Amino acid sequence: MARIDLTNAKRAKNDEFYTRLEYIEKELKYYKPHFQGKVVLCNCDDPYESNFFKYFALNFNALGLKKLIATCYNGSPVSGNELLLDFGDTIDDPKKIAYKVEITEVADVNGDGAINLSDIAYLMQNDKNVISILKGNGDFRSQECIELLKEADIIVTNPPFSLFREYVAQLVEYDKLFLIIGNTNALACREIFKLFQEDKIRTGYTNFNVGMYFNVPDSFERFHHIEDGKKIARVSTSCWYTNMPVTKHNEDLVLYKHYSPEEYPKYDNYNAINVNTYTDIPCDYDYEMGVPVTFLDKFNPKQFEIIWRGGDIEWAENECAFYTPPTKEKAEQYKKLDNTWRIQNPYLLDKEGNAHVVYQRIFIRRKR
Repeated sequence: MARIDLTNAKRAKNDEFYTRLEYIEKELKYYKPHFQGKVVLCNCDDPYESNFFKYFALNFNALGLKKLIATCYNGSPVSGNELLLDFGDTIDDPKKIAYKVEITEVADVNGDGAINLSDIAYLMQNDKNVISILKGNGDFRSQECIELLKEADIIVTNPPFSLFREYVAQLVEYDKLFLIIGNTNALACREIFKLFQEDKIRTGYTNFNVGMYFNVPDSFERFHHIEDGKKIARVSTSCWYTNMPVTKHNEDLVLYKHYSPEEYPKYDNYNAINVNTYTDIPCDYDYEMGVPVTFLDKFNPKQFEIIWRGGDIEWAENECAFYTPPTKEKAEQYKKLDNTWRIQNPYLLDKEGNAHVVYQRIFIRRKR
């Protein structure tokens, strides 16, 4: 048990990445009509630190929210108090105890003509029903947090990267709308990729393939820079994921290039052509193509079919009709020439006939 607890503690520490308000405002401006009359849950968000809570609290009336719920897990470390709230005598040390905050009304109590943090602070100090201690540790998988999930219409948060697959699986199980931040490496997970294939998840509007900066606790040893006394870390492989409508995923990619065997060679072990960038997808090729992962940010399910991804040996050997298992000699050549050798990865031949692995590819086919 001790070993498990230590592992969980290390995982929790490594998951403490606090999203900056600028990223939240940049992405959420596209979804404002979807929040009207809805219950929003931020179930990985300590209001002391969470800019998600800050955004929804300050925009509660502008978005027409019905209710805002935020939960904090036990022992959540805090790096700087983004939201300076005084919880009074409600609990002794809210930073160390799992609790929930529920808001159903936000008023301009100080009469300055705008909703600001002082209004939120006043509301929370003068309504004992707003903040309450959770019975458990605030884990999103606990039963009391699941009950809050059932109540919510839309989930918006930055969940623990290490638990991303489990977190998304729960959202799918309870059929919830969501807008969350995740690592682009999650695309390599079979469960997440399958959701893309089935058009049950898609990338958001901003920050795909460019990364984000996050506030991190003072205990973090690795960080990018210090800003206003806070440690800032960059995660280059981070982006938005959602199952809400995203306009760009309903727009056809403009295809202007034409197929030629010279420009689009076939893989040595797959009967599919290689396409170096999504902008190079030929307009007149109707068979299997291998494209970079960045294609998912432009994927329109009405224009393309996602077949599957390279690098999955189980799929390649048991389900892929256009995979050609290499001979023993060819496999040895692959292994000799490439340190990242995997027999199921797509390989291209160079002018000398030597095979070289291509960076991770997604196999697609045009629908029209």
